[in-house]
Amino acid sequence: MSTMSLQAAPPACPAPTSAGNDEAWAAQLAAANINPQTCLATDYLNHFNEAVMLLEMIPDMPECFEDFLAWQPLSYAEHFTASNFKARDLAIYAYENADPGIRADFDDLTNNMTVILTEVGNAMREVKHDWTRAVLAEHAVRWIKPMIGRAGGIINGQGSAADVDYIMAH
Repeated sequence: MSTMSLQAAPPACPAPTSAGNDEAWAAQLAAANINPQTCLATDYLNHFNEAVMLLEMIPDMPECFEDFLAWQPLSYAEHFTASNFKARDLAIYAYENADPGIRADFDDLTNNMTVILTEVGNAMREVKHDWTRAVLAEHAVRWIKPMIGRAGGIINGQGSAADVDYIMAH
């Protein structure tokens, strides 16, 4: 069972000195789909959702494992730098200025997802049977999907304590 403690709302994402008033800054972040309280954007989770989508295809289309193996881990900044996200520079700036506690919890969670996906890819490279790859893919999806949901919760300000025991139990 999750034991998330109630926390006060984090301070708003700090604006650069040239940004003007706080309300305008918050509106600019919100318009760019960046949470003004956490300074994080859900667009980064698309990177992990792509990997999950590829993994979900493997049991029915075993040849798709090669597509999954082409997936490469990207940091938050790398993702936005390589994306067509219209406010990518703003997303990177906001992330770099996010509350350190929120960002640390978010980074821990996304780093754990990256490790799982990387290790599953390494295991898929080593095995010879499609059914083994399918089992690896199914397990990875069961581990990663709740973690993506939890990362979305952090982004949306629903607490920053990632309960990994709860996630791994589901």
